[in-house]
Amino acid sequence: MTESKRETERKYEAPSADDTAWLPDLAGMGGIASVVDQGTEDLDAVYYDTDDLRLAGRSATLRRRTGGRDEGWHLKLPLSGDSREEVRAPLSETIPDTLRELALSRTRGAELRPVVRIRSTRGVRQFVGSDGTALAELSIDSVRAESLLATGMRAAWTEMEVELAPDTDPALLDAVDKTLGENGIGRAHSSSKLARALEETAGGVPRGPDERAEAVAPGSAGEEVLRSVDERIHALVDLDPAVRRDLPDAVHRMRTTCRRLRSVLRSYRSVLDREATDAVREELKWLGNELGAERDQEVLRERLGARIQALPRELVFGAASARLRVWDAGHTSKARLRTLDALDSPRYLALLNRLATLTERPPLRGKAARRPGKVMVKAILKEYGRLADRMAHALDLPPGTERDTALHEARKAAKKTRYATEPARDSLGKPARRLGKRVKAVQQVLGDHQDSVVARDALRKVAVAAHAAGEPSFTWGLLYGQEQAAADRGERELPPVWAEASRHRLRKALNR
Repeated sequence: MTESKRETERKYEAPSADDTAWLPDLAGMGGIASVVDQGTEDLDAVYYDTDDLRLAGRSATLRRRTGGRDEGWHLKLPLSGDSREEVRAPLSETIPDTLRELALSRTRGAELRPVVRIRSTRGVRQFVGSDGTALAELSIDSVRAESLLATGMRAAWTEMEVELAPDTDPALLDAVDKTLGENGIGRAHSSSKLARALEETAGGVPRGPDERAEAVAPGSAGEEVLRSVDERIHALVDLDPAVRRDLPDAVHRMRTTCRRLRSVLRSYRSVLDREATDAVREELKWLGNELGAERDQEVLRERLGARIQALPRELVFGAASARLRVWDAGHTSKARLRTLDALDSPRYLALLNRLATLTERPPLRGKAARRPGKVMVKAILKEYGRLADRMAHALDLPPGTERDTALHEARKAAKKTRYATEPARDSLGKPARRLGKRVKAVQQVLGDHQDSVVARDALRKVAVAAHAAGEPSFTWGLLYGQEQAAADRGERELPPVWAEASRHRLRKALNR
């Protein structure tokens, strides 16, 4: 069993833990009415990582800590800014399976072993508001670190940490930070105790993508594309624990990340060798399809549920709402198992390793060293040309199944075009952003149309099941008609939206 909490904190260098005369009076800063001494506690933590420090390399930590108010196993995962998520499990002798699974996208299945032991004597002060509410906690730690790797080296230092209580305004951190800075107390150079311990006892954390040994020419097409690839790989790795825990929108975001990464690898084959990237794209397609079952069911559930809720009560015949819930429960359960089976499969592990290799040893081609302008424009316009062909084909067809299929293919081409503009927004600027925005509008119209196609198919199946059970199918037919009307509306809206995205001056602007 695990629980999690969001931590928002900042770390500072501290002159001493024994004599704290250097610490300024913080009462009155950011709504702090008083600072209450909470005494001291002794903490003993063993940090686990792979031999090549894959967790630390991805800004995550796993520790077994005794002492203090929250002893147990802690997996810390990075969030934005000053925040991290800490997932906790009860104290045990071995790493809990749940935490091992949540760390899998970073460890890629490599064995976890003790790498550092950190013991701290912590003095705690609590910041209290005028109404007696705890606003934050300031701790001053006297730290002793010991490498459990081959070096066996030791280090010691003092540091200070200010951590917000839940629901406290983050502006408090800025107020405290300003006062501390005015009194000569600066931010810590290391992001965590583990990072500093590794730096001082084991040579530091492995270098990340921005520090890769292979030089990429600054301002080159290769630099722009690799930055985009690295961001998407990093996002996929970060989203894995959220998908496993079934957090809101996690499956959708991970599936979209797969698509974005696939598109960049496809569109910029002049920069990255397709002999290396085509196999990665194929595996990303597989993963996206496995995630798609759960995401598509989520979209259907929300769409059809909203349709039923919007109907007047006298038009909801029989047990329509109950049947929808039963139908959704069965499909959602199967789709969820499909997602988890994919993330627990050897095939997924192999994909993670391929992505790591792509980041560490990118297969650059000759055009990677060129200026991004012409290289990226050519790639974008190639995708745009495919979109234009598919749109022309779809719009020439009469309404019906064949046109529905053609519009879906156009939607996929619109996504690829839009995603191709994303790595180019820094170098190409406004033209790339404008094209991406307008193609997104096309994609949204086509997406609503495709959602209607899928919804109509689901409604027909639900209506058949309801009829077989002797239930009235009037409500399902009514909803089917609404979805058909929505599709017809989208098809009428599409031509002017496409015309805006296909203006020739936009292509000329990109080609300058």
